[in-house]
Amino acid sequence: MSFTKKFSFKVSVRIVLILTTAFTLAYILGDSRLFFNQIILGILLIGLVMELLRFVNKTNRELAKFILAIKHSDFSINFNKSKIGTSFDILNDSFEQIIQQYKQAKIEKEAQFQYLKTVVDHINIGIISIENSESITLINRTAEKLLNITGVNNWQIFKEKLPAFSLAVKELQPEGRRLLEIELSEKITLSLDVSTVILLEKEYTLVTFQDIRNEIEQKEIEAWHKLIRILTHEIMNSATPISSLTETMQMMLNKEHLSDDIIEDLKFSLKTIQRRSDGMLAFIDDYRKITRVPKPNKTDIDVKELFDGIARLTKSEIEKQGIDLKSESQEGIIINADTKLIEQIILNLIKNAQDALKSSQNKIIHLSAKAEEKNIVIKVKDTGSGIEDDLLKEIFIPFFSTKKEGSGIGLSLSKQIMHMHGGSIKAESIIGEGTTFTLRFSSAAK
Repeated sequence: MSFTKKFSFKVSVRIVLILTTAFTLAYILGDSRLFFNQIILGILLIGLVMELLRFVNKTNRELAKFILAIKHSDFSINFNKSKIGTSFDILNDSFEQIIQQYKQAKIEKEAQFQYLKTVVDHINIGIISIENSESITLINRTAEKLLNITGVNNWQIFKEKLPAFSLAVKELQPEGRRLLEIELSEKITLSLDVSTVILLEKEYTLVTFQDIRNEIEQKEIEAWHKLIRILTHEIMNSATPISSLTETMQMMLNKEHLSDDIIEDLKFSLKTIQRRSDGMLAFIDDYRKITRVPKPNKTDIDVKELFDGIARLTKSEIEKQGIDLKSESQEGIIINADTKLIEQIILNLIKNAQDALKSSQNKIIHLSAKAEEKNIVIKVKDTGSGIEDDLLKEIFIPFFSTKKEGSGIGLSLSKQIMHMHGGSIKAESIIGEGTTFTLRFSSAAK
């Protein structure tokens, strides 16, 4: 017999006994001879009613105890065998099974959390999770080590200890990325990434960061090595013939009589020395240019007007070479930049495109500008011969040039100017199809 049927049967028996007692009491009520019987039946009736209420409320009490145990995660509670019937034993067994399953689920959840925390602790990236900008729900060992902070679970206390870091997090919310230099026991450079998610109506801010100081230092060393190698190469190219010619001229001058041929050789040597000296001075002047870029004088520039001005400046030379210069810009595209410096970049890219188009049949240079999310993107594309991949990696290095007469400072200078504007320049090329240079400006930069 099921629990419901057993419960209904026992309730029915109690109701029948109550009704029987009540009818009997009503039947003898008023008969003075059965006065004591009436008292006994009255007491019995009250007892049966109380027993029925207790029996019925037993289910509610057990259910309330079960719900409270779940609410407070109290797994020590027991649902003992009922003394009022096997029907309640079935209910208690069900409660016991649910409690055990819930307990097991809780254990598994805790185990998974501890495993996840162990994994997060072994990640070589600092991770901090902040709930509702109040409490720190997770901070791994790497984060504690990098920030030199331990045992802090309150975000307000964290902000007091590391104001620069917490201010950077606030500025990046709800999401963003930036480089951050902070002074702890020593100055470190962090790559900081912030994102925000909503889970169960709670806002969580996830902060990840890593120390990229060593990577930056390594890149700087590599850049210096490349620059020194190029400087040495250029200086040696000029100094070697000067030294050789000087030695030859000294030998000529040591002779007692200077013939016309020797004098002519001396004149030629002096001209060569002058030419190489002028070349070295020009090289030094180029070096000075890339180390003394003026600070940008930023104004709002209408890109369409910028393109129109560049088209007028280059029209004569472009037409002589049979090149079709096209420009395309969305309406209202504005960048905040130095007009002269940005114009210099685009003119230099057009000049490079002209050189690339000399052997091309379909000579087109295409200027375009459009808005992409938080950026304004300007592209200079040509249909030239393209640049090989191994050379494409080197084109922004100072004094590196793919042209015999090139100074190698144009693209390096362009990259420096874009960096000073908080932007970037990137090159993409396909052999036989052409090259595209992409200038990316932040639309929020001022």
